[in-house]
This record gives sequence, C-alpha cells and structure tokens, in this order.
Amino acid sequence: MNLALEYGADRVWIVNVGDLKPMEFPIDFFLSFARDPKRWPKEKIGEFTRLWAEREFGGVHAAEIANIVSKTLKYNARRKPELLEPATYSVVDYREADRVVAEYKELIAKAEKISAALPENARDAFFQLVTHPAKANAIVTEMYVTAAKNRLYVAQDRASANDMFAQTYALFQADGDLTAYYNHTLANGKWNHMMDQTHIGYTYWQQPPSNTMPEVMELELSSHASLGIAIEGSEAAWPAERKEAVLPGFDAFNQPKRYIDVFNRGIDAFDFTATASAPWIVLSAAKGTVEKEQRLWVSVDWNKVPVGTSTGSVTISGAGDAVTVKLHAANPQTPAKSDLKGFVEADGYVSIEAEHFTRKVDTGPVRWDKIDDYGRTLSAMTVLPVTAASVTPPLSPHLEYEMYLFDPGKVEVEAILSPTLNFVPGRGLRYAISFDDQPPQVVDALARNSLSDWETTVKDSVRKVRSSHTLNGSGYHTLKFWMVDPALVLEKLVVNLGGLKPSYLGPPESYRGSR
Repeated sequence: MNLALEYGADRVWIVNVGDLKPMEFPIDFFLSFARDPKRWPKEKIGEFTRLWAEREFGGVHAAEIANIVSKTLKYNARRKPELLEPATYSVVDYREADRVVAEYKELIAKAEKISAALPENARDAFFQLVTHPAKANAIVTEMYVTAAKNRLYVAQDRASANDMFAQTYALFQADGDLTAYYNHTLANGKWNHMMDQTHIGYTYWQQPPSNTMPEVMELELSSHASLGIAIEGSEAAWPAERKEAVLPGFDAFNQPKRYIDVFNRGIDAFDFTATASAPWIVLSAAKGTVEKEQRLWVSVDWNKVPVGTSTGSVTISGAGDAVTVKLHAANPQTPAKSDLKGFVEADGYVSIEAEHFTRKVDTGPVRWDKIDDYGRTLSAMTVLPVTAASVTPPLSPHLEYEMYLFDPGKVEVEAILSPTLNFVPGRGLRYAISFDDQPPQVVDALARNSLSDWETTVKDSVRKVRSSHTLNGSGYHTLKFWMVDPALVLEKLVVNLGGLKPSYLGPPESYRGSR
C-alpha cells in the first residue's frame, strides 16, 4: 500500500471484501491507512493493532490480543491454508513441522485464557475476531503435518503410524466441528453459512466441491515386538536400512539436542537399553519400555568433550536386535565462543535473519531500514525511500554480515525476499551480493519471471533467489548485500556450504556471537 502511494497510485484504491466476515481487522487497517497514510507509517503498525484491540475489548488485554492477531496473520501468510499439503513443512529436518504446530498451539492457549477473562457478552466477538482465525488455521496445519507423519511412519513400519492415521481423521473432524460451531452455535447461529467455503483438498486454483482429507494409511501389525530406530534429519529407519545412522552435527556454539526415536514395529511391548560410547555423550534415558515409541534425547557435555572434532555413538538394544547411531561433536579451539563476532557455520550452513546485520552502510538519505515483525520468520530489511533511484555498488547502501566459516570453498547464498513484482516497466528487481573484497554480483530477482515462477512465489509467500560464490580459507568472511533497485525487501539469508537440508522456512537462525 505504501509502495502504491509513493509511486502515485493515490486516487482510487479498491479492496475485495467478498470474504468480509473473517477479514474485519485487515479491512479496517486498509481503510484507515487509505484515509490517512501519514498516520500509519511502518513504525506504528503495532500501535494500530493495539489500539484496535483496545477499542474492541478494552485496554486490560489489548497488548496480548494485538500480539495474537499479528502472529496469526504472520503464521497464516506463510502459506495460505488452502495451499497447504503434507509436504509443506518438513517432519524430519530442523523440527520444522513440530515448531510450526507448537507456535499455533501457543497462540490458541493465550487466546482461550484471555477469552475466559473477558465479560461473557464479549466472548462471541472475541472468538470471531481473535480465536477462530488462529484455531481454524492451526487445525488445518496440524492435520497436514499429522498426515505427513503417517506417511513417513508407514514407510518406516512404525506402529504409531496408526495413531497418526486416527489423529488425521480426528483433526479433519475437528475442522468440521469448528465450522459447525461457527455456523450454528456461535451467537445463536447469527453467522450461519458464513464459514461454508471448502478449504481442504485443493488441486488447482478453483475450490473443490467438498473438503477432502489428505490420504493416510493403516499398517497391519505383527503381534511380536520388533525394534525400530529413526533419527533426526533422516527419513530412513533401522535396522532395515543399510547405510549408517548418523545424527546431525553437534557444535559448541549452538549446543543442540538431537533425538533418536526408539519405536515398535509390532504390538507387544519391549524393553530397551541405550549405551553411549563416551562420557561426554548425555542421554535423556538409559533404558525404558516401548509400547509404540519413545523419544531419546542426545546432547553433549561441553565441559568433558575434547577440543577439536570428536566422534562417538549410541547403541540401542531391544527385542533381540541392536542399532548403533553415530555422532560428531565440533569443539574448535578457535574461535572461542566468548570472542565470536557475528555468525558461525554449523551443519554446513549459516542461517541469518536480515535484521541481524553486523554493519549498515547508508548513502545520504538512501538507507536500509527494518520492518518489524514482517515476513515469514522474524522481520525484514528494505531500502528507503522506496522511490530512490537505482544505483550500483560501490555507490549504493549495503548490509554486512560477518561470519566464521570452517569449510569454505564453493558456497551458495539463498536470499529470501518478499514477493514484490516488477511494478516499474522495463526494470527488474535487482540487488548485488559479494563476499569480502570480491566484486559484487548483480542479481535480478525477477530474471526468471515465468508463470511457474510466479505460481511458486504466490504459494510460498516469498521469492527465493540463489547466487554462487567461491571463498578461500577458513576464518572470518563478510557477506555484503547491496541495494541496486529500491522496494526490494530482504527477510533472510542462508549460506549453504554443502549441508543445507530441504525445508519450507529455512533452518532456524545460526548462533550469533554477542560481540
């Protein structure tokens, strides 16, 4: 809206209000901004939401309600609910699917707590405006994640695949129950049919005739217990899998925990034992009983692990079988964690939120500036004013991100951008990128601007653009992100040194030193 305003589209603005009922808040903002744009610069978006919450429900919970509304819109915008599918969020890498579901559940818990504290005559309105948007999308998201787990567990021959089968059905039913409550019970049926539109089972842009649950399967289980092992970061299962079971890396900076799922392939329960090969390997349990599955957490005692790279293993025995899971721990002497400047490589990548730059270089009035709570993860950086003239490095403003790399060489940088279109005729949407003192590469985010590229960008709510670089020598390197054209919005950068795994949102942000 601000971009349209600044480029002169300021006479007539039209908003589609066909879905009026669940869109009260966004429409309110659109009309308020259109009426007085200067009143609502980007720095006051949060204030608008808080004032709206205060107007509707009083000041006691206004800040909390504003946070729920903002986060719901943020999470829903990652991918529109009708475009979700079992493969959207990864169920094996970066714990992505579980994190997304947990974020929604946290919002719903907060909303229900506030609802209980409100006067009874305000609860229907609160449900419509605050709870329902979060809950409706949370249920659909969890349903697809559960369906994805069912498919994975069937492939792994896990007994709990049948639990995921039943849970997917239960969530599909919960979606229908929520719609029925909105239509028939809420406000004594005042909004009957308002939520009738189908939203599950899209195969193309047109809505399906009815909601269709994603396909799931049941397993025929043997009565005899049988040991199964699955690990974080892999779709494989052991002991049937021939390749070695190796956990994602452990490093002294992030100090992660990793999981091993000990599961049953049969009906009868069995006992298991877990044994670590070294005293620096810490297990959440050394033994247990598995009916269906138990998650075993593995961590490292960094006071005991030797300096350098150490290898170890965890052996799980049970039901007459055994599996050894290997692991690697990196505890480098240099750099020291307390002295680290900027980010540090781990697991073969560096993941960076755009606002966490080491240095920002502006050129006169043209500058990089932050947009709070914007985009799919944390926030975003953009160039202001949005009408600034295009310019090439080294005369353009840029952001610098310092990082320590252990294994440089050929690297790929993925820039995750907001899905801006080529709104200026004859011009793309360009930025430049470089490392250290290398010449900047000019990259056009819209170079492939095909129908397929547009469709992917619309589905993902971001545009992902990659560039290749060659770096020499381990140690500190500085990534520089340069403005070329204005109106480009940077959300995240991921430097892939060969270890990046597939995921929808990209890996969580890498460890960043306090210096």
